[in-house]
Amino acid sequence: MREKCVGRRDLLRGLTGFGMLATAGPSALARLFAQGGGAAAAPPPAPRGTQLVLLGTQGGPNINLRRSQASNAIVVDGRPYLVDCGYGAVRSLVAAGIGYAQLGTGFITHLHDDHTADLAALLTFQWTGNRSQPTDIYGPYGTVAMIDGAIAFMKGNADIRLIDEGRSVRPEQLFHGHDVAAEAAPVAVFRDDRLTVTAVENTHFPDRAKAAMKYRSLAYRLQTEARSIVITGDTAYSKNLVSLAKGADFFVCELIDQPQYEANLVQAQQAKAQGRENSIAQHVVETHSNNGDVGRMAAEAGVKTVVLTHLLPGSNRNTAAEYPDSSYIEGVRKAFSGQVIVGRDLMVL
Repeated sequence: MREKCVGRRDLLRGLTGFGMLATAGPSALARLFAQGGGAAAAPPPAPRGTQLVLLGTQGGPNINLRRSQASNAIVVDGRPYLVDCGYGAVRSLVAAGIGYAQLGTGFITHLHDDHTADLAALLTFQWTGNRSQPTDIYGPYGTVAMIDGAIAFMKGNADIRLIDEGRSVRPEQLFHGHDVAAEAAPVAVFRDDRLTVTAVENTHFPDRAKAAMKYRSLAYRLQTEARSIVITGDTAYSKNLVSLAKGADFFVCELIDQPQYEANLVQAQQAKAQGRENSIAQHVVETHSNNGDVGRMAAEAGVKTVVLTHLLPGSNRNTAAEYPDSSYIEGVRKAFSGQVIVGRDLMVL
């Protein structure tokens, strides 16, 4: 299958063989959801089928003006689900036409801030916007405490509005965190009438770190009647992930491009020579996927399409032009012959 790289200005298009939409703005979905998280006066029928919306595609932690941090939405027959909620996710939800009020279920891959920074904002604006149904957030150990922390963050706002605006529902009645066990084999963690979600532990934390903490990192497979979407989270090569992703339609995988990987490798070796086993550079090279890792996992899993996200360098470089897609794709191509898409914020698949 030939590669297809979709940019920010690509028009809405349908690929009938895959049922794929590719757009970089609030077009089809925007007309089918209420803007700003509110309810439309006369809502149109919900879109049928499954859409994957890339809300944030920048590797982090960092902030730039071209890409938001890691976040994805999966919309199934009009019902949205969230995977990760990095900085900029709430704004991207609105820009994509999904809004934030109707999101009732979310999944967190791990608790690094570039995957969670907008979570408190999402929940507090849901509450201020009069959401009446619960919002459940699933993730690895620490997710329950994180949601409790988000509720603590909004306490002042809630206390004021409960008195001044006559509200009666407290945030703790609506927002619930759920800690998911990290297992080597795929385990079902969620199921409703439209979606089944299974999870495995990936390889984002080295064994020496896990020996000193309870925190873990997960990858998710989201299975609908029509589509299977795997969100890898941050991870190095992972046999667990290969098992989870067998035959998936979309393999949404992070990527650190080879030159940046090699630069961090040099820095990590220098740190080790100075007696520092743990360093930021060592974390980057030990627990993230370079081009070859992505291609190898995709080929071994037999996935149909690779979607590259959590990109490093992404838009971090101080240049007028975006880092070239070809650089990401060429390394993946050495092991994987299927379709490769370089993700951009607000892309719809």
